[in-house]
Amino acid sequence: MKEKRSIPLHAVLLAPVLMSAVMCGCTGKYAATGSATDYSLASNWLSIPVIDKAVDVFYLYPTAWHKTDSDEPNICDIDNAMMLAGSASAFQRQATAFETVGNVFAPYYRQADAVYTLALTEEQRDSVIGGVPSLDAAAAFEYYVEHFNNGRPFILAGHSQGSNVLLFLLSGYMKQNPDVYSRMIAAYVIGYPVTSDFLEANPHLKFASGAEDTGVIISYNTQSPAIQPGQNPVVSDIVGLVINPLTWTTDNTPAGVDQGLGSFMPDSSGTFVKVPQYADARVDPEQGVLICSTAVDSTLYLALGPGIYHSYDYPFYYFNLRENAALRAGKFLGQE
Repeated sequence: MKEKRSIPLHAVLLAPVLMSAVMCGCTGKYAATGSATDYSLASNWLSIPVIDKAVDVFYLYPTAWHKTDSDEPNICDIDNAMMLAGSASAFQRQATAFETVGNVFAPYYRQADAVYTLALTEEQRDSVIGGVPSLDAAAAFEYYVEHFNNGRPFILAGHSQGSNVLLFLLSGYMKQNPDVYSRMIAAYVIGYPVTSDFLEANPHLKFASGAEDTGVIISYNTQSPAIQPGQNPVVSDIVGLVINPLTWTTDNTPAGVDQGLGSFMPDSSGTFVKVPQYADARVDPEQGVLICSTAVDSTLYLALGPGIYHSYDYPFYYFNLRENAALRAGKFLGQE
């Protein structure tokens, strides 16, 4: 039920918003909700695929809407038109990386406003994202497990707000359902930091240490070497663990573009296409980010400001992510 279409570049990169908008004076209003979204309805799914692979992928898209009126609630409705369009375009540039590896399931979920969440502290953000968005995601995943999965191994994948929500799924649902967690090949928690404190508080989880380990979390946040600590609004002062998506190592050894398999970048019409490897990669363990030094800011859509490559976390390393998901899936299937 996925709809493949070309999305204009300004819509494709909707999730990040201009930092000047952070000073909007949002007041913290929430959409009224008493229960999770009903995922027995096909209309509440962005993607329910034909099952033709031995592995599934459960994908949560990044922030795909923003308020256009200060009186709007800070949580959107499940049928918000802007979110529906934005999630489809996010799927196009991110989730398709996994389509050759697994059957990609993607629920719609009620999201927090992009500007509002950027203005929050880490604790406040977790309180908001741990509310309605995580309620929906957990309900969608539970429905997926009970009605779609049929016992297959699966990959979790998300970006930005979707990855923040995945952390709640990993720390909550997976802890309470170890039999389901035992089938998790890997969790690509990209575009939101995964900290040592988080893992210490959730000892059932572990961070990836190489290209083939399974049952692990993969995470990074991409930025320019010119960005100083605290200047990246995505991570702020949160120091996360990082793995290099070109080498699948966690040390700070640089990886050049010659080590990449290709990037997935927008052409002049905004359609994402395969191009030669665009981005290099180096782990900065002190800031907890991934450094890209080859990007040319003047050619990119950088709504969060120069050097913040948040919208390109997947596109820069798209084909390495695809190969890695296949490698981890093959390793997992070989172990069974």
